[in-house]
Amino acid sequence: METNKKKFRLFDAVLMSVVVIMVVESVAPAAAIGPSQFFWWIFLLILFFIPYGLVSSELGTAYTGDGGLYDWVRKAFGPRWGGRLAWLYWINYPLWMASLAVLFVQVGAQIFQLKINTFWSIIIQLLFVWVVVLVGNKPVSESKWIMNLAAFAKIVTILALGGLGIYVAMTKGIANNFTLHTMMPQMNLSGLTNLSVIIFNFLGFEVVATMADDMDNPKKQIPQAIIYGGILIAVFYLVAAFGMGVAIPTDKLSASSGLIDSFILLIGKLNWFVVLIGIFFLYILISEMISWALGVNYVADYAGKDHTLPSVFAKEDAKGMPVGTGYLNGIIASILVIAAPFIPNQDIFWAFFSLNVVALLLSYTMLFPAFWKLRKDDPDTPRPFKVPGGKTMINLMTWVPEVLLILTVIFSIFPMNSSAAEVSAKVPVLIGTIITLVVGEIVVRYAEKHHSEPVKTTSVHQN
Repeated sequence: METNKKKFRLFDAVLMSVVVIMVVESVAPAAAIGPSQFFWWIFLLILFFIPYGLVSSELGTAYTGDGGLYDWVRKAFGPRWGGRLAWLYWINYPLWMASLAVLFVQVGAQIFQLKINTFWSIIIQLLFVWVVVLVGNKPVSESKWIMNLAAFAKIVTILALGGLGIYVAMTKGIANNFTLHTMMPQMNLSGLTNLSVIIFNFLGFEVVATMADDMDNPKKQIPQAIIYGGILIAVFYLVAAFGMGVAIPTDKLSASSGLIDSFILLIGKLNWFVVLIGIFFLYILISEMISWALGVNYVADYAGKDHTLPSVFAKEDAKGMPVGTGYLNGIIASILVIAAPFIPNQDIFWAFFSLNVVALLLSYTMLFPAFWKLRKDDPDTPRPFKVPGGKTMINLMTWVPEVLLILTVIFSIFPMNSSAAEVSAKVPVLIGTIITLVVGEIVVRYAEKHHSEPVKTTSVHQN
């Protein structure tokens, strides 16, 4: 039995991390940075992703409780901060689901050339939300085929976009000017908003650390899987971004329809292949939400059992699935898609997506200080993998990515100039962020106040 367990190879870990973490719908927002994104991907890979991967490797192998990021923050800063982390980590999911429901209808209408009125648009979005909720409430063993098919669809879509881009660049020319000068950072603060999307595309790799028990040599394999996975994801995104850059001038690239627009322009018309890619994309949107549901729901369920979130988050069905959190996801996403047509910002997808990205980035701002504090306060816990270097290196590994995270949040929510477009795009996200933080604080304090029982979850670290 033991030999069967030790079958999770380095290749499996890299492939799984790439398939789960790579989100195809964020290719267009990242490509909207323009040719300078090639610099930013490499810059953030070195200064953000590598420290993040190494820190996650140390914490994931040292503190092996089932709560992951929640456990680390709770152990470092106490239950209230654990609750805040769990709230931000969870709330990004229904926001993301709402944004993808909006995108699902936009892409469907585009590829099938339909005119869908507001009423039917909302109905289709609600169907998207509740299909995801109901399938996401099932054990992962029942939906594994969904993930495998999604992996195939993602790889075909990315490679097709990159391959068409290379062919068209060689035969017809390109829409953007790719030179050493244009690929270097431009002094345009409003353009830095999109850097949050690149960091968003790197997040989630700490889940690889939870596979330590199934690896032959986790001390060596976990950091390798994280680093190789990060580089592969960057390569995939850059291949897709190049295809988009060949097809569409950056200033005309839509964050929501950019992917399908690129295929239409590269091929020259809306043909059967573009429709097939569009169907793949619609399927990817559904499967992506389902693949993330279990992880996000489990963290919220875990925090609910630990009484740092209200008990509704801890409701489970007969199979132990966190259905309370699942149904909450559906209710919040449903409210958002019904309200969406009445939001002043016309690009609803980007408004929702920006808020979801900000919420997730804010949750990760607690990771690096937790690492730093646990290194200082809990040096005796065995660390199968340890971030190399002395005090100076540990400080750099903590505070450089932390500052980058905070700066990208600021760039995402505060207008960098006084243009009407910049203000109308960011003010809703700023207001949404403030509301999210205030409601989260109320929810955490409510959970704190309404329990007096001892902690039920055995694997949560005690302070």
